[in-house]
Amino acid sequence: MAFPHRPDAPELPDFSMLKRLARDQLIYLLEQLPGRKDLFIEADLMSPLDRIANVSILKQHEVDKLYKVENKPAFSSSEHFMRARWCLRKRASMEVRRDGYEWKGEGHVSCDEWAFSLLPLDVDLLSMELPEFFRDYFLEGDQCWINTVAQALHLLSTLYGPFPNCYGIGRCAKMSHELWRKLEEEEDGETKGRRPEIGHVFLLDRDVDFVTALCSQVVYEGLVDDTFRVKCGNVDFGPEVTSSDKSLKVLLNAEDKVFNEIRNEHFSNVFGFLSQKARNLQAQYDRRRGMDIKQMKNFVSQELKGLKQEHRLLSLHIGACESIMKKKTKQDFQELIKTEHALLEGFSIRESTNYIEEHIDRQVSPIESLRLMCLLSITENGLIPKDYRSLKTQYLQSYGPEHLLTFSNLRRAGLLTEQAPGDTLTAVESKVSKLVTDKAAGKITDAFSSLAKRSNFRAISKKLNLIPRVDGEYDLKVPRDMAYVFSGAYVPLSCRIIEQVLERQSWQGLDEVVRLLNCSELAFTDMTKEDKASSESLRLILVVFLGGCTFSEISALRFLGREKGYRFIFLTTAVTNSARLMEAMSEVKA
Repeated sequence: MAFPHRPDAPELPDFSMLKRLARDQLIYLLEQLPGRKDLFIEADLMSPLDRIANVSILKQHEVDKLYKVENKPAFSSSEHFMRARWCLRKRASMEVRRDGYEWKGEGHVSCDEWAFSLLPLDVDLLSMELPEFFRDYFLEGDQCWINTVAQALHLLSTLYGPFPNCYGIGRCAKMSHELWRKLEEEEDGETKGRRPEIGHVFLLDRDVDFVTALCSQVVYEGLVDDTFRVKCGNVDFGPEVTSSDKSLKVLLNAEDKVFNEIRNEHFSNVFGFLSQKARNLQAQYDRRRGMDIKQMKNFVSQELKGLKQEHRLLSLHIGACESIMKKKTKQDFQELIKTEHALLEGFSIRESTNYIEEHIDRQVSPIESLRLMCLLSITENGLIPKDYRSLKTQYLQSYGPEHLLTFSNLRRAGLLTEQAPGDTLTAVESKVSKLVTDKAAGKITDAFSSLAKRSNFRAISKKLNLIPRVDGEYDLKVPRDMAYVFSGAYVPLSCRIIEQVLERQSWQGLDEVVRLLNCSELAFTDMTKEDKASSESLRLILVVFLGGCTFSEISALRFLGREKGYRFIFLTTAVTNSARLMEAMSEVKA
């Protein structure tokens, strides 16, 4: 399902300029360091570096060796040390100074910032490649990346014109928006008179919707990420996929014609599509049999190379599907999905809790067990104390006491919480409701702030109709709504919010939803009178996910775009999934 866009769908801006800017900045930094040099670069930046500048560019600028920095630079007679992340500020500079002393007499150590802020991973996907953003902001409360987000938005508005309509929800979204507006005011005139290319911007904090990020993905691209880990748009397919003794690094984007047709498909449709594709390909090869010499010459020069490339990609994706099927059958994926759907719908909670206990006892996976506990907690507005203590004890006994600090992190982030004794769902809701609406109460007191952070998922789900009512089977071949990305069981909350706000072009009529999301002061609309905005630009929407977005959300919004005649562009701090969220919160590194 490549989601062929309607004939009237707007064209996407060309984001290749962002890649050129990042490359030019890197070359500029290298040219500031004359002579031969070794380059030390942060581990997280190796993949972006690979996408932006190849080895020949580094060689041209006299880079002899490239070192990946984990915690401490390898010992070397290097001339230059290059650090790239501004946010590791004091610790980084101390480390560089310290290592400078260690390398005294062995050449000059120089520290520079390669401050690229946006990397185009695909025609409609931009990433800041900041996987650490989620933990830094949502757990540690570190606001250092907000400036980076504001700078990225400022760069986009400088290159692609002003954004006439801006909406957002969440504390980080609000701060990023305010800082970005300050930057725009300080450099007033840069975008003045420019014709807007993008009509709407929507900023959304990850903690507004944890549920979607915690669900197992079932669209092809999401499953590939959950199974093999897509990193900076690349995936490493092992021998079990390549049918050889070698692994292969594959770039997954719209240029891969086979992948582009199946990326948004529900997995149940993918095998059928690939089988048909293989038959069509074989028929094209078979055409050679009746050709004369001239026709054969044309075939070889014009078609054969493309067919071979398509055949290679088809083999890879068939191999990936087989590998996913094997792993999911082994995990009893159907039973897992059934439990997740029960949690989303609020049915069979006791059976779901038993399933999670069994999952822990069988030591299936520490990350998976945590994920299921968090999903239970958020959908139920916190665990009842008895269940919280029981699951936590079983988990620590099964996976080890070293996970104790992880539970503290999850509680602080609001991912795994315990209901106050005697608080039923309705009691919690009514208490929060009274506090928020009672003007005499003023600000919510600290004593009740933890209650205000409760997810209220059931009430939100009802308000926004997140669980579709379907007569008979949900047709995954011809999806009727965004719920298809979760087998028809659930419309992603983040995507529903975006849909509703765009429909209204404001938060009007969504006051109750905003209150239940604990964002009464954190939902905003910023509309500027923009006469130059064309009707085409007003159907282009930039969605900014702060804390990461999943491929399921991207697929859902691509579907919505096709249905409504919009085109969505995604800007995320990093692509995420449930395992990455849990790993970010974990104090036990795999």
